[in-house]
This record gives sequence, C-alpha cells and structure tokens, in this order.
Amino acid sequence: MNSVSKIRLGIIGGGQLGKMLILASRNLGFYEITILDPDPDCPASKIADHHIVERWDSEKGIIELSKMSDIITYEVEHTNVDVLKSLERKGKIVRPSAGVLEIINNKLLQKRFLLENKLPTAGLIKVNPKAEDFRDLKLPVVQKTCRGGYDGRGVLIIKDKEDIEKIFPVDSFLEEKVSIKKELAILVARSTRGEIKVYPLVEMYFNEKNICDMVIAPARVPLSIHRKSEKLAIECIKKLDGVGLFAIEMFLTKDNEVLINEISPRVHNSGHYTIEASKTSQFEQHLRAISGLPLGSTELLIPAVMVNLLGEPGFEGEPVIEGLEKALSVDGLKFHFYSKPKTFPFRKMGHFTVLDKSLKGAISKALKIKKVLKIKSQEARQGWQTGESH
Repeated sequence: MNSVSKIRLGIIGGGQLGKMLILASRNLGFYEITILDPDPDCPASKIADHHIVERWDSEKGIIELSKMSDIITYEVEHTNVDVLKSLERKGKIVRPSAGVLEIINNKLLQKRFLLENKLPTAGLIKVNPKAEDFRDLKLPVVQKTCRGGYDGRGVLIIKDKEDIEKIFPVDSFLEEKVSIKKELAILVARSTRGEIKVYPLVEMYFNEKNICDMVIAPARVPLSIHRKSEKLAIECIKKLDGVGLFAIEMFLTKDNEVLINEISPRVHNSGHYTIEASKTSQFEQHLRAISGLPLGSTELLIPAVMVNLLGEPGFEGEPVIEGLEKALSVDGLKFHFYSKPKTFPFRKMGHFTVLDKSLKGAISKALKIKKVLKIKSQEARQGWQTGESH
C-alpha cells in the first residue's frame, strides 16, 4: 500500500475495545469508522463516525455494516460467522477471517485445533459430559462450555461430588486440570504481508469471579519461558493463517511447561498496558495488520502494571468514581474510564496503568491505588450477589 486516502473500517462491537480501536485510528487519521452494537450508549458510540444499532449477530446489521466498510473486524467473537463467510465469498474483506473466527468461537473446535497441530495444551477428556461420567474420572477436571464463555463465564472447576451437580447442561467438554504456577498472556500480530511481531510476555491475575484483575508487564519468568512462549505464539498464528492482533493466554505449570489455554482473535484486556508502555499499542498494531500496513515496534519502553476497574459489589446505577484525586496524584498513573452509563457488580468500567522505571515500583504503586480507586454508584444495589460482568 504505497498511498492511502481513506479506509472505511467496520467494527462488530462497540465496547471499550472498540472505543480504544477508534481512538488509535484517530491518531492515524485516515479511517472512517462504523460500529455495530445493540446499545445506543455503548462506549464507542460517542466517537464512531456511524453506529448501526443492531445485535452483534444480526444478519441485517452485519450486511448493512459491510456496505459501509472496506474492511470488517470485530472486538467481540459472539457474532454471526455464517453471514461473515457469505460476505467473504462475495469479495468482502473480514480480518481476522471468518474461518479463523469459526475455530476460535467454539472452544471445542479451538481445543481440537491445538491438539491436531501439536500445540501444547491441557488434554481433552470428554465431550458433553453427564453426571454419571464422573464415576470413572479422577478429579479435579475443568468443564468448559463450547460457546458463550467470557470474563469467567462458561468455566467450572469440578473438584468434588458437590461440583458435579453444578455441571453446565449445554454443549461442553472436560479437560485436564493443570497444576498452574502462573497464568500468562502474549500478544502476536500478523499482517496481510505475513509480517509477524510479538509483544513481551505478561502475567495475568484473576479475581474470585475469574475476571482479569491485574496484568504485569513484563512477566517475571526466566528468559527461556519468554522465548518458548514467543515461539508458540508465532507457530499458533501461522497455523491459523491469522491476520490481525491475537492474544494467546497460557499456563506456566509447576513443571515449567508452557501450555496454551485459549486464543482471542482480537485486541485483548491483557494488552491495555501497551497504550502507554509500548512503542506501538495493540490497537494501532491491529489496525496496521488488517489494513496492509507495516507493523510497528513491540518494544516495551518501561515496566507497567494494568489493573481493571470493576463495578463494586453492592452498587448499581450511574457510576461514581471514588478515590480519583488520590490516584491521580501518583506519579506514572494513566487512568482510563470507559463512559458506560451504568455500573453493576464486576462490570468492567475502566482500567488504570502504572508506569515505573522498576517493575517492583510499578506493582507497589498499583496495589496502593487499587485499594482507594473504586467504581460505585449513588445507590446500593439490592440482591447484588448474582453480579454479571461484561
């Protein structure tokens, strides 16, 4: 691509990831953005050029989006793969491709893809388990739903007989329960030219709802683990023939094995730190990759810690940011609020990143800020214990 005038980009989804993609596109300056999202007040709606208010999987909405776009991408996987495949057959560009999304969208297909390509992952035990199947199984095991799981949903660790009674009554599978030392993630980008760039390996920590709580960059693991993870990321995106930015979540086992847990064919929560800490943010990198442009440097400029700001348990309604003044007084803090009009328990409302010359210093500051910076509301929520998140 020797010259660029305007690229019409369609994004399926208008959440915080879509918003940050649009912000990155504004810096580049040659994108016209249309989003498809059912929420007229979604975070990306404030800054998109056009907004189609339809469900992410709406055939009508996706076709309308395609008419307004040169390239279609997505910030959510829960869309209509069949419609996207049909559009590709008619010459429309979808990146990452509908074929890639079809594999990733179904966790059982994704698991089989990893196993068939001899990419290290926890073993597959049983498809669509029933209660009686557990009589011959050694516990613990992990049940995963084939579709619809995110932010801790769709995953159940079955440790004893009581857990067997809670198994998901939907299409699912069981996999081995891995003995985990650390949960890791790595971002890898591949362009239309086949150029590949990998970001540094990071550590991920999760709360009691299995929602990502904190990301530490770079990961505090031996150099050999960094190199092994990078090699796996490159092999994975090549096997998928993926184009765009991919996040690969991994387990570091007690035996120092690196296993691939899950793949996301999109910008990802584990990469928010790249906005301030990397030469090229994950959002700009994704745009470059899908637009046929050279990829940017993935060099980490400074150690960083990212913390998700979730809606506090017990509160629902118009969000109130508590502790902001104290947080903003901390050197190296970068605050991001997603402008969602309503908070509820464990909803992702924003994040903050702390930059420091030392990783130890960044972690220390992040933990202090985490104690004071809270997302609440004017009124307490009744019966909040069920707490959804999205």
